[in-house]
This record gives sequence, structure tokens and C-alpha cells, in this order.
Amino acid sequence: MSDRSHAFDGWIRGEFTELNTSLEELYFTQQDRANVDGIGMDLKQQLLEQGQRHILGLLQEGNTDEGFDRGFDLLGNVGLYMAACERHGITSASRDARSSLQEASALAMQLGASLGVTPRFATSHLATHNRAVTGRCKSFTRLEAERIFNDYNTLAIFAYKRAADALLRTLPLGVTHRVTCDLLKAAGDALRDVTAYNATLFETLDIERFFYNVRPYFKSHRVGQHLYRGANAGDFAGINVIDLLLGLCRADHAYYSQLLVDKFLYMLPEDQATLRDCMRRRSLMDEFLALDPATHQQPWYRDNLAAFLEVCGLHGQAAAQHHDQLVGRFITQPAGELADRHLANLTASGPPLPVLLKALETLRDLRMAAKHPDIPSRHDDLQKLRRSLHLDR
Repeated sequence: MSDRSHAFDGWIRGEFTELNTSLEELYFTQQDRANVDGIGMDLKQQLLEQGQRHILGLLQEGNTDEGFDRGFDLLGNVGLYMAACERHGITSASRDARSSLQEASALAMQLGASLGVTPRFATSHLATHNRAVTGRCKSFTRLEAERIFNDYNTLAIFAYKRAADALLRTLPLGVTHRVTCDLLKAAGDALRDVTAYNATLFETLDIERFFYNVRPYFKSHRVGQHLYRGANAGDFAGINVIDLLLGLCRADHAYYSQLLVDKFLYMLPEDQATLRDCMRRRSLMDEFLALDPATHQQPWYRDNLAAFLEVCGLHGQAAAQHHDQLVGRFITQPAGELADRHLANLTASGPPLPVLLKALETLRDLRMAAKHPDIPSRHDDLQKLRRSLHLDR
């Protein structure tokens, strides 16, 4: 890491978080906690100017070509700075046709293009690729709510990755291999961990602190003239690998394929490659459905299919938990108390909240294989498989 990159990283881990924390405390003491206009202007000016000084030095230094990991880490730091400026109203995606952070935009676009990722911070910068220094990871603030949110998101993401890895390892073996049952059980155990981590998150996370002081850093913002949606906890390949390999979602379904296209550049390049490969694979569900009914009494069929059906149920359970708890309790309910002027830029992905909720409900129902006439649910196919085990009685 160059001296200037090291200094910028130190600022992000230090005074940057202190300035953000001070501003959040000012916002939270107001009657209108969503208001940032005219609050803490001296702190905002310090944030803007200190960040600009670091970025100007990095631009003058040029591309030192220190490898992907260093470049990705630097992009995350630039992205955190730009996201904080958007959160505090220093920049405004809705007001400005182009980001006023010209130097930061230039550096972010240079890094994003060279790395093959979107030129803003992504979930991995705060989760799977967030290096701790003396026990402390990077964050926007020192608030306990942000620490809890980042820690349990990271735990859940790694659990999803374990489940996806187990399913990927079934592909060379096939659904009739006796070892496939153990791999499916490993995937199920990992999905149980997802549910457990999320349950702890929802029990311990302060709803108001999350809604007013953590969530706003994940808003859309401009890099140059282009508007990029906010980081999303689902911006990694694992959860979609599970969708596709279980067969609950299909890459040839317009809604789901659009979701995949929209998230590719928010993922690491290796995740992009894994997901592209899965999009061309035959799902485990379709493999089971294609088996000769004469094999249905074989011990391997009954063991493997029972384990597969359990994994499908656990994946749907985690999807319902996330939607009904995080989206419902931590976003939809507190949003009902917002003044109308704050609703336009509420969601991280850009569209108005009702539009986003409809899309999230569709995704939840696909993962649950809910009986639904308007989506390509695998409900009937799962019922057919259950009947082959006499589990529908």
C-alpha cells in the first residue's frame, strides 16, 4: 500500500467515522430525524475538505498497480467517502445532474473500470473484504447499530456462501450419488445458520438507529454523471447460486434475469464468473424430476430427495424471515412516519418504496415456491417430488 493510500485508509478508519458519528448524533436529537439540511455545516465542510485532500494526492500519484486487493480496498474507501457526502446532503443525486465530487468520481471510475466492478462501494467492502485493524473493521460511524448490522450481515453472507459451495460440489456427482446427501445436509446446516444469524440481528438491532442513522449511507449516488444504486446485502453470488441450483428461480425468467444483470458489477469478478456458470447449469430440481419413476423406491433417491426438499424449505424460510423482519419492521414500518419530502430518496435501489416492496415480494415468493398464478413458481414441481416420497399425505 502506498503512503498516500495508507494515509487515506487511516483517515477513513479514524476521523471520517468520528465526523459521521457526530453528525448522526445531531440528526437524531431533532424532532425530524430524517432532516440533514442546515445541520452540522462545519462538520460537513471538514468531511468534504479532508476527503478531497486525500483524493487529490491519490490522483496525482496515479495508478500504482498494486494488485486487485489493494485497488478494490482503495475503491471502497473512495466509495465510503462519496456515500457519506450523499448521506449528509453535501451532494445530491436528485438535485445534481453530475456529481460535484469530480476528483473522487475520476478516481472511482478509474478503479472500477480497471477492476471490472461498479465504481462505488459495494457490500463486500463492509462485509467479506473488510480487513480489521487491531480488531476494528471499517465503517461509516462508531454507532453500535452499524456494528451489529455489519457483523451479522457478514456472518449471514458467509453462511450463504457455505451453502452455495456445498451445492456447487454436487454438480460433478449428480443427484443419484450417495455423497450428494451429505452435501445437501451441509447446505441445510449453513442455511440454518443464516436464519439464526438473522434472528439475532433482528432481536438486537435498534430499529430507529438503523432506519435513521445507518440505512441512509446505502442510498444511490452519482459517480460522474451516472447514478449508481446503493449497496445491497444480496450483492454476492452465493444466494443466487442457491436459487438457480435448487431450481427455485430460473435464469430465463425475465424478472429474475434482470435482477442478475443489474447486480453483476456490484459483485467481485470471481463471483460474476461463478454466477454466469450457474446460469447455464441444469438445476438439481430438474435432475430429480427427470429420473425414472422406477428409481423412486431406491434408498439413495429417498435420502437425497428428502435432503433436497429440506434445503428448499430452509431457503424459503430464510427468504421469508428477511422480507418480513428486515424489510417489514426495519424499513416499511418506520417509513410510515416520514414526512412526504423524505420519501423520494428512501430506498437504496432507487425506485419508490411500493415498487421495491413488490419486487422483493416476488423474489420472496419464488424462493418459497409459493403457489402464485403470476410468477413462474416451482410449487407444483415440488409437490410432485413430495408425492414421490408420499410426503404430501
